[in-house]
Amino acid sequence: MLVIALALFFDFTNGFHDTANAMATPIATGALKPKTAVLLAAILNLVGAFLSTEVAKTISGGLIREGQGGIQIGPELIFAGLIGAIVWNMLTWLLGLPSSSSHALFGGLIGAAIVGAGLNAIDFGVVLSKVILPALVAPVVAGLVAYAATKLAYAITRRYDGKPDGRDGFRYAQIFSSSLVALAHGTNDAQKTMGVITLTFIAVGFQAVGTGPELWVIIVCALAIALGTYMGGWRIIKTIGTGLTDVKPAQGFAAETSTAATILASSHLGFALSTTQVASGSVIGSGLGRRGSKVRWGTAGRIGLGWLMTLPAAGIVGALAAAVAHLGIWGIIIDAVVGVGVILTIFIISRRNEVSHHNVVSEVAASGKAVKIKRNPKPKKVKK
Repeated sequence: MLVIALALFFDFTNGFHDTANAMATPIATGALKPKTAVLLAAILNLVGAFLSTEVAKTISGGLIREGQGGIQIGPELIFAGLIGAIVWNMLTWLLGLPSSSSHALFGGLIGAAIVGAGLNAIDFGVVLSKVILPALVAPVVAGLVAYAATKLAYAITRRYDGKPDGRDGFRYAQIFSSSLVALAHGTNDAQKTMGVITLTFIAVGFQAVGTGPELWVIIVCALAIALGTYMGGWRIIKTIGTGLTDVKPAQGFAAETSTAATILASSHLGFALSTTQVASGSVIGSGLGRRGSKVRWGTAGRIGLGWLMTLPAAGIVGALAAAVAHLGIWGIIIDAVVGVGVILTIFIISRRNEVSHHNVVSEVAASGKAVKIKRNPKPKKVKK
């Protein structure tokens, strides 16, 4: 029960950590009010969690070898892995870094499994094909699609260049595109916790090897991620919505559409990719695609560094927690107490410089003057 509770808390942190993926750009452009945006995202995350279980099967039956012919891992190792994932999620949230909750989970589980059962416990073929390669390819693909979509959107609406409200209609389109991202997020990220709980049941013999999540597991995971989404990860929303580039309505629509298409395709194939990486890649691509916009590469570099550190950092924390958990029941108690202490400390520090729906964006991006055209000055007539 302790592992299930911790898994659901990770699901909750995943929700508020990744709210920005769908709702940062429509909030930045004024397409949706902040509280309305997170409520809409929460509902669609809830619905999306019921649409597929392919990613859950990747985690429960692929990442960690278990069952006949494999190495059994105990619930204490899964518990340790979850601690690694949650601690990293909370730390990056405090820093406003849109890191990958998915890779935090994978890193924590891999680190704990290696300490508790050795390298042979990990199916590195699955890690490479369904975790690492999608992490490298998906943001680039989403960025290229967003770049092309932004170019196309502005080319089609070129007659509105410089006019005050020429592209304001894209704000209404953003409601649809951001909703699609939230739905796609539910189909991908909620399944990761489903996979962890199913892996726990397989490890203790409650479920057969190769089986998917039970219906009640799907329901509670859907509710946990929806609740976390509604809480709103305002720090990360601010980073993606205003930190990477100034987002205009047409640009935001292109980024959101590209994000949703990439996530849905990956969920169908069972790739447990990071929706955060995809969303960030799309925002950068859309920024490059709009004339007159600037991508803040310093912020992008900080985000990229966070991506690189997530898997090993969560793995190290998970490994340390697993080493302590080997002490038995007292080890698990120590892990739980230290984990709660770290989480509370991070939360208290966050209150000193609070970001909420009141101050998540400094100003709403105006759709007018979206593209500034520099015209060549007419040559002056010389009086003879």
